[in-house]
Amino acid sequence: MRAEAVLTAMPFQLIVLIPVYDHEAAIGALVQRVLALALPCLLVDDGSHAACACALDRLAQSPGVHLLRLPQNRGKGGAVMAGLREAARLGATHALQIDADGQHDPGDIPAFVADARHAPNAVICGRSDYDASVPKARLYGRYLTHVWVWINTLSLQLRDTMCGFRVYPLASALVVLEQEKLGSRMDFDTEILVRLCWRGVRMIQRKTRVTYPKDGVSHFHVWRDNWRISVMHARLFLGMLRRAPRLLAQRLRADRNGA
Repeated sequence: MRAEAVLTAMPFQLIVLIPVYDHEAAIGALVQRVLALALPCLLVDDGSHAACACALDRLAQSPGVHLLRLPQNRGKGGAVMAGLREAARLGATHALQIDADGQHDPGDIPAFVADARHAPNAVICGRSDYDASVPKARLYGRYLTHVWVWINTLSLQLRDTMCGFRVYPLASALVVLEQEKLGSRMDFDTEILVRLCWRGVRMIQRKTRVTYPKDGVSHFHVWRDNWRISVMHARLFLGMLRRAPRLLAQRLRADRNGA
């Protein structure tokens, strides 16, 4: 039996997946919030330096906390991809991804989990509700990505592909990881959603508050990561052109079904 068929047949089992790179100041509080919800947690150490690595080692002593250590930094996307595979190995059917930098509200986790239980074959996508702390340059750049995503999916279904707070059904996500070469850094979050959308996976949006802490650690490099994201959009655009007839037919069927 193929791996995705095995995962689909399993009872619902969710693990919280947190990619971590030098977030020693914020990660402890986030893990405690997750454990208070009686959910298992998978920390992916993306080649962190000693201070963060030691903090993760301490957290991994807690029941319910798993640690996957990558010897070299692979980027956020690389860490999440490794984490998704490890989550399946641990027996999970779903992985809730949340960033380690304190931008997301872990108080919203129960609502995301409830949505995933209700629609286990769907991706539950966080839709950012920003407060006044958001840098304007980041905000405007995200709007440009939204427009490209709508073009590349021939749909308005995906309203926010850059929010790193979401639930993946592993049966669908692992197929994409096996069959496609995805960007391994900040381009990953958008690309995997577009490719899942191309495959007809349902997307459910959930609004979630996003705050940029004054002492938060961000690893987004404006020029380098925006260049990678631009290349990704160009690559997806070419992929969309090849898939356009099927995507339009998919869109028409969804409209007739009231989606």
